[in-house]
Amino acid sequence: MLRCLKCQMVATDRVSSTAHSYICSSCVTRMIPFEEDKPKRVSSGRPSGWHFMKEFVDKDGNVFHKGKEQKKLKGTLKPTKVKPKKKPAKRKSKQEMLLARDKEKKAALKNALKKQKDFINHKLGGI
Repeated sequence: MLRCLKCQMVATDRVSSTAHSYICSSCVTRMIPFEEDKPKRVSSGRPSGWHFMKEFVDKDGNVFHKGKEQKKLKGTLKPTKVKPKKKPAKRKSKQEMLLARDKEKKAALKNALKKQKDFINHKLGGI
């Protein structure tokens, strides 16, 4: 019967009978160094898709034709004005739609009840 070299856990039937020693899977995972978070991508300050534009001039005056920098033209053109993207309208979820419909029905019922109370109290439309 074999035991783990690190934690003395008893080996299961998966270990060969000819093995001299073994290390359990939990000890192996503890031996692997923890990976640090990858650095987040830093924005270049250019809009998305700038390298697909026929001509793009950044705020420093660098001129690009289809993503390739044209050093001869640096500072000769005004920076490209970028239009902000329109965000698509938020779609209502099914639950939101049901709540809105329910609210409309309640308002209609409330209005109908008020009309009935006015009729009973002899308050007819504007008299």
